[in-house]
Order: sequence, then structure tokens, then C-alpha cells
Amino acid sequence: MEAIILLGHGSRVPEAGQGMARVAERLKEKYDYPLVEVCFMSRLGPHFPETLAQCVRQGASRVVVIPYFLHTGLHILLDIPEMMQEEAEKYPQVEIVFGRSLGFDESLVDLVNHCIRSSEGCADVRELVLPPKEKFPIPPGQAEFVPMAPEEAEIYRKNGNGRQQH
Repeated sequence: MEAIILLGHGSRVPEAGQGMARVAERLKEKYDYPLVEVCFMSRLGPHFPETLAQCVRQGASRVVVIPYFLHTGLHILLDIPEMMQEEAEKYPQVEIVFGRSLGFDESLVDLVNHCIRSSEGCADVRELVLPPKEKFPIPPGQAEFVPMAPEEAEIYRKNGNGRQQH
């Protein structure tokens, strides 16, 4: 049996993965995939190791992991495949495939256009009422986001690794 895992980034917001979960449900309904699960790399979970174990327990002999990411950043290039390789060691009898991320697809052009058209009635950002940041605490030692000065970013763009060449 083949299992599909949609793997997202993760968030401190409990409801953040609901859209991905709806996509998983629709994949089952529309394309008859018998087993489609969602998980996350970090934060609240469920996480990849437990989701993979659950798929194997349910009889999956092949697991296709679709990274639910738009950009080919470090998570796609290194973090996710490394995590998958570590977990694959536990299941030598199961084929575990690192599938294609969302990246670019012509259908995304239509989706973004739909978002543009659906935004026509949205309020000016100054009118938004934001939830209190305290509702989504940052774990000790972690950052909300990692800023990078434009000069430092340029070094990464030129050299591909952030180290200045001498």
C-alpha cells in the first residue's frame, strides 16, 4: 500500500495547518488515495517521525512525502531529506520517496490570480485587528524570524554559502 504524507513547516499557531489538512482530505476523496497524512517539521506537530511510523503500522510499503513548500530553500535542499534519511533507517522494508515540493507550477499562476481577485474587498492593513503576540509564545532560545542585513544577503547570493571569498 502507498501512503502520502504532506509535510509542512510547522507553526506556533494551532490552526495553521488546517488548509493542508483539507487538501489531504480532498486528495483522498478526489483521487482515492487510501492513506494521506499531514505532519510538520517543527513546532506543534504532529511531526514526521511519528507520522511515518503511523503509516508503516497501517501497512504502507511505499511512502511518498510531498514537501508542502513553495520555495527551494534549505529545508528542501538539506533539512527534510536529512530528516527522512534518518527515519528511513528504521524501516528498511519501506520505500520512502522524497517527492516534489509545490515550487512552480502553471496552476499556481491561476491560484495567485484567484487570490488577487478575492482580495479586492479586503480592508487596508491599518484596519486589521491583530491577536496579541502573547497568544503565540516563542519557545526559549528561538527567534520569531531571522533577519539578515541586505549586505549579508548579498554575500550569500554571490558565494552561495555566506562565506566571504578571499
